Parts: sequence; C-alpha cells; structure tokens
Amino acid sequence: MALTESTMLSLGSTAPDFALPEVISDNIIRLDDFRGTTKALVVMFICAHCPYVKHVEEGLATFGRDYEDKPVGIVAISSNDAEAHRDDAPEYLAKQSERLDFTFDYLYDETQDVAKAYQAACTPDFYLFDDEMRLVYRGQFDSSRPGSEVPVTGEDLRSALDAVLAGQPVPEEQKPSIGCNIKWKT
Repeated sequence: MALTESTMLSLGSTAPDFALPEVISDNIIRLDDFRGTTKALVVMFICAHCPYVKHVEEGLATFGRDYEDKPVGIVAISSNDAEAHRDDAPEYLAKQSERLDFTFDYLYDETQDVAKAYQAACTPDFYLFDDEMRLVYRGQFDSSRPGSEVPVTGEDLRSALDAVLAGQPVPEEQKPSIGCNIKWKT
C-alpha cells in the first residue's frame, strides 16, 4: 500500500466524459445521463480492498442514502487493475455494493482511461461538479483516517455539496484526499 494524496484537479475544470459498465446490472452509465437532470454530480474513485476505502465505506453508503432524494447524481468508479488485484474485479465490487446497500451506481473502469482523465491518484478520491459540470470541490471525504479517533462523517464533501445545492459558493481551500494509490496496469 502506497499512501497517496489526490492530485487536486484544477477547480473549474469540466467533468471528463465517461461511459462505463455498472458492476451489478452491467448497464452503461454515462456522464451525459446526469446533464440537465441534477444540480450536482459527485464522482468517487473507490475500490473494494483499500483500507482507506474500507474505513469510510459505511459512511459512503450513508452519504448516498442521505442524498438519494435530492437533485444529486452520485457515481463510484473503480479503476484498479483487477488482474493484479482480484479483490477489485467487478464481481467483488458488486458484492461490496450489495453488502453496503449502495444507492448509487458503481462503475468499473477497466481501461483506466477515466481515472487518467480525472487525474485520480488514490482511493478514495472525490470530485464534485455543479450543474454546468464544472469542478467545485475535490479532496477528502472528511478528516477521519484508519486508526484515528476521528469519526467518519463526510463533513468536507457534505459541506461542499450542501453549498452547491443551496446556490452558495464552495470554499476554495480544500484538503486533498489520502489513501492507497490507484493500482495502475503495467
């Protein structure tokens, strides 16, 4: 496990396009599915095996349920090399989603092209786009880390998302996410 910080893609960047299979249904989910239908889009890069993701995964499930009836799109994407890391193969991602009762789509980026387009570096890594698909937040879910006494609340991402939903600006001072590096194909 290599401890890695998010790269902090430039605020104002346009959401990179994606069209990826959902791990349970195998339906293709596209960025365009969220255009004009949401006030905000949350894109999370996660996986099944990372201890940093395992630490927040129940919080991610709660986050999804809390925003399920709001005009928010949420997708999780796993881009890890599943040949080298079998725990991150789509069938295990599906089990993770079902076990945690994720209410959001969980996508698999086999080519890793989407992770590269987002400049994703770690799991977990979070991106929040406004209704024009412009990046307004990138960084940590909250300040909790494995082994810390800080509870998992999602306060950083929730605060940013609540500001977008209220039509308020998101503070530009944002803390990078920290986690396992994305497992790139060699």
